[in-house]
Amino acid sequence: MWRIDRRILAQFDFISIIFIMPLIFISHWLIGEVVPMLAQKHTAYVFFAFLAFAVVFFLPIRRMNWLIPIIYWINILLLVAVEFFGHTRLGAKRWIEIPFIHATIQPSEFVKPALILMLAYLISKSPPPLEGYRLKEFLKISAYILLPFVLIAKEPDLGTAMVLIMIGFGVLFFVGVYWKIWAGIFVAVILMFPIIYTQLLHDYQKQRILDFVSEKPSYHVQQSIIAIGSGGWSGKDKDDATQTQMRFLPIATSDFIFAYVVERTGFLGSLLLITIYVLLILHLFAISVYHDDYYIKVVSSAVAFMIFIYMSVNIAMTMGLAPVVGVPLPMFSYGGSSFLNFLILFAVMENLIAFRFKDSYDSRGTKSFL
Repeated sequence: MWRIDRRILAQFDFISIIFIMPLIFISHWLIGEVVPMLAQKHTAYVFFAFLAFAVVFFLPIRRMNWLIPIIYWINILLLVAVEFFGHTRLGAKRWIEIPFIHATIQPSEFVKPALILMLAYLISKSPPPLEGYRLKEFLKISAYILLPFVLIAKEPDLGTAMVLIMIGFGVLFFVGVYWKIWAGIFVAVILMFPIIYTQLLHDYQKQRILDFVSEKPSYHVQQSIIAIGSGGWSGKDKDDATQTQMRFLPIATSDFIFAYVVERTGFLGSLLLITIYVLLILHLFAISVYHDDYYIKVVSSAVAFMIFIYMSVNIAMTMGLAPVVGVPLPMFSYGGSSFLNFLILFAVMENLIAFRFKDSYDSRGTKSFL
């Protein structure tokens, strides 16, 4: 007979799930108001994401940690394959067609959990000393971050690449790196910025930066700002939310969904949404600080950084405070791949917290998680 020890429920982090659930319900409500058919599809994405959560949660991740480097390098090979066999859409080569079923995947989406697990694996194998990593170990771990960054930026998908590099180096900053290394990196980036802008950025990426710094924002951002400004203190009724209902607000169910949140629910609704995100982020960092296990520490802090980056960039973008990039509002914007990524990462974190012990057999011969 197979049973699960009740201590799994005692260790399980229900608080994270409590914070995630209102994001799902509010998102479904708003997406359904704009395009009901998309709300049905989004519900299917959520259902399959929670199935994936359940499967990943019960995997013996610690005993399968030898698979982590293999998973990482498979994802690197997929990114390399994009260069040779990828499909181009809107000037970007980011997708690979799966043979025989004529479906496509975007490998850059799968790299995020693979990189986070790889960082957890590397840091757990070689924890930082008290004063933080020195140059040799820092460069070794940084190579695992920079490799997918370069491959994704080359597609080009600078938004995803920048998110990846900020998550990776955010984790390193959190676990500890000697301060002189950060000072050197900061100076180097400042000195190299003119070269990066003139030689490495594509024309459309330069245009986004120019739109951002110009006095007049792009059309999309203008409509987003109008929607945000019209929401007032408590928002508008559905029929009065003309920016969205009359299709002035572009991509209202994904990239610019925050603007619709403000138009529909006003300042109070947007404040509630941001508060949920902030509490979730603080909770994840608290988990990371509380646990000495570097697997838990790295995964929970990485998810916290990931949510913070996605939320901050998306909201700033809708208000004209950041260049327009394809960064969704985490676990809120319409779409399956991003939501699935987050749920898998939460499942990994929950697994690492709940199963901090080995499988064993009790005196009656039944399998128990002790």
